[in-house]
Amino acid sequence: MYSIGQTAELTGFSIDTLRYYEKIGLTKPPERGPGGLRSYSDEDVRVLSSLHCLKKTGLSLEEMKAFLQEGRCFANSAFPLSVEDREVIASRTQILSQHLARMEAQYLALASVIGQTREKLDFYNGILEKEAAIK
Repeated sequence: MYSIGQTAELTGFSIDTLRYYEKIGLTKPPERGPGGLRSYSDEDVRVLSSLHCLKKTGLSLEEMKAFLQEGRCFANSAFPLSVEDREVIASRTQILSQHLARMEAQYLALASVIGQTREKLDFYNGILEKEAAIK
């Protein structure tokens, strides 16, 4: 079992973020130890680490909540999959596919801005080089 501070360190979230995620129902409330102190299990840390990964991709809190709502991990799936497992996977696939499309659009827009910025830098550096050649 881990304290909230240890859990924050292990997962990359701040203590305030862990409390906030609990408050909005994104994560289940951890067990409480003596004095009401939060106590996180290895499973809690695993879920929070998964959330941290999802957050880094830019998923919204609502999307992360929908992603985790089914509460299933498919690391060691048994085959054949149940109807419920297929539905969970289809839901998660849809969330991630939509998010990937948004990220790819952002990437293309950023690549365009980067290209324009390089052109401007080349233009201004060219002016400075011409001036230096004249001197």
